[in-house]
Amino acid sequence: MTITIESETSKKNLADRESAIRTIEMEIETISKLKDSVVLENLSLALDIMQNAKGRIIVTGMGKSGHIGNKIAASLASTGTPSFFVHPAEASHGDLGMITDGDVVIAISNSGESRELADIINYCKRFGIKIISITKNSESTLGKAGDVVLELPKNGEACPLGLAPTSSTTATLVLGDILTIGMIDRKGFSKEDFNVRHPGGKLGSILKRVGDLMHVGQSMPILDENSSMQAVLLEMTSKCLGCVGFVNQNGDLTGMLTDGDLRRCLSASILEEKAINLMTKNPKTVTKDMISAEALKIMHDKKITNLFVLDGTKPIGVIHIHDLLNNGVA
Repeated sequence: MTITIESETSKKNLADRESAIRTIEMEIETISKLKDSVVLENLSLALDIMQNAKGRIIVTGMGKSGHIGNKIAASLASTGTPSFFVHPAEASHGDLGMITDGDVVIAISNSGESRELADIINYCKRFGIKIISITKNSESTLGKAGDVVLELPKNGEACPLGLAPTSSTTATLVLGDILTIGMIDRKGFSKEDFNVRHPGGKLGSILKRVGDLMHVGQSMPILDENSSMQAVLLEMTSKCLGCVGFVNQNGDLTGMLTDGDLRRCLSASILEEKAINLMTKNPKTVTKDMISAEALKIMHDKKITNLFVLDGTKPIGVIHIHDLLNNGVA
């Protein structure tokens, strides 16, 4: 009995594996054909239209094409190209008013014959709003209506019935990423720009700047370089950051001491010393505009836990490795 169950399970697992491999290979084949189906001149023209738009990029599509369109609009918006999705059915009941002069419409339909797109197409033609058509059939209603057509591969679906949108939606998603990345490249969109639009989640944490997390003012452990070691111990203990920075008479950072430094140089006469004689001179520093993930990498590479933040040569803050880790920077 046990052998029979194991045999049936093995057959089921093998069938699942074959199905998965068949699906993956079919979708890879479709994406590969996308390189040939998309005319480069049309792609550049589509990006020109998007870049020169005075308004927003409106993405629309029905069914699975609509779900992919939602993602395309979200990707564009989060990378500096104002965009949102309009559902074709809702457009026919008043949401056409969301599409205005100066906007550009990206309309998606694998067949190019989605009847629900008719009102949007007619509206765009009436008011001179440019359409970028994404379809596998450039001779379809949507294909002919477009100011430019980005043609999808004429490949079968990964679905064993050849019906459920699978390979075609994957190709559409990739084409949307091509447009998004094309706009990123054209606009010179930076990590800092991304952070402004994505302050939440793991990505937001990684892209926070040092200035957002550093300790400033009375929280910053800082003393004159000629301070006594007794004063250094009191400052380090009261500020609870495991370090003290030192400045000269001009306010320039000249060195620092960590609690590890103190343990390594403990002696009966340490309290009689001055900080300038024991401090680490010219310590590693950062600026407030540095991405926090880069500051964490410096700490890991240098095997240190604190970095003073400078404006020129003047200390304006200090950041501890715990500040980074507690804020999800890792």
